[in-house]
Amino acid sequence: MEKKTKLDSKQIAGRAYEVEDYNRQDELSSGLATTHEQASDDYMEGTIDAKLSNQDESRS
Repeated sequence: MEKKTKLDSKQIAGRAYEVEDYNRQDELSSGLATTHEQASDDYMEGTIDAKLSNQDESRS
């Protein structure tokens, strides 16, 4: 296993999601694409708390 240099770590830490990450084959791109998809799904779906509070209001 190769040792990572500090420069490599800084480049990885500064990397952000890009649309092309869905088509790339490296582990970092795959992880960023997966995390982006999960965050996007969660944002679009909302939380259980919001659904419960809406149900509570309709019962009053």
